Amino acid sequence: MKNWKRRDFLIKTTVAGIGLPVLAHNRTYEMSEVNNDSLEVHIFSKHLQFLDFKAAAEVAAEIGFSGIDLTVRPKGHIEPEEVEYNLPRAIEDISENGSSCTLITTAIESASNPLDKKLLQTASEQGIKLYRTNWFRYKNDISMRESLLYYQNQIKDLSILSKKLALVGAYQNHAGTSIGSSLWEVSTLLETADKNFFGVQYDIRHAMVEGALSWPNGLKLVKDQIKTIVLKDYKWVFKNSKWELVNTPIGEGMVDFISYFKLLKKYDIQAPAILHLEYPLGGAEHGEKQLEIDKKEVYAAMSKDLKTIRNLWAKA
Repeated sequence: MKNWKRRDFLIKTTVAGIGLPVLAHNRTYEMSEVNNDSLEVHIFSKHLQFLDFKAAAEVAAEIGFSGIDLTVRPKGHIEPEEVEYNLPRAIEDISENGSSCTLITTAIESASNPLDKKLLQTASEQGIKLYRTNWFRYKNDISMRESLLYYQNQIKDLSILSKKLALVGAYQNHAGTSIGSSLWEVSTLLETADKNFFGVQYDIRHAMVEGALSWPNGLKLVKDQIKTIVLKDYKWVFKNSKWELVNTPIGEGMVDFISYFKLLKKYDIQAPAILHLEYPLGGAEHGEKQLEIDKKEVYAAMSKDLKTIRNLWAKA
């Protein structure tokens, strides 16, 4: 009864206040169920770090997300050093308050690092299925090719550990100068990994930033290794005498979601999707614990983006 009272209170004070549909518990899950014509969308907990696990779960469930991708990394919802105590507590709180958590985002880099191993061991024990690693940087004392081969070995070792723990790891492609701005770099990293237990977290925003016209080639290159996908949007603006990247709500930027979703359907890629909100949201976009805006504005943005994603998916 306590959980129902908490949910009733949430509906009246937040969800209804921003114009979201007031849904019964079962109806929420009907919306979140995955079928052949739908896209399973989880919310990145980075944008809910101003809430505890219980409240985050309630919000995720009411808006209609399939689950939560929990940040288990420095300055995340859970600090890595506290994973043995806080991850079980988080999973319990999330499941008891209407949502689920089978995905985590980490700063893991090495299967030989004791803290990384402890984090993955705990994740496995708590029913986590998929995790994202940290990003790698090119080393200054060796060539770029040698750097790729060095980290290729680390990914291979992580895939071996993941197999032992019944987990699946993923490396995210990310625009910039770190390893992984190009999907060819990511493909090289994965060459020696057990592909059943390690793959790609494919981020269409970063793929299009780096490959404005060639991004379909990158997608095709790694399509069979995609474990999760990230959804977010961006545009270029001319500001202060130069072009700058600006993050936007879904559908208001330059990401060609219709073409992208058509390819996902063509390739039969059914990986879980994770919504990121990187545009200005009073600090929620950066994972701040204290917001500069009313939290209802954050919930409204999440709801709007999720609705837009569903509409674009239906049209593709």
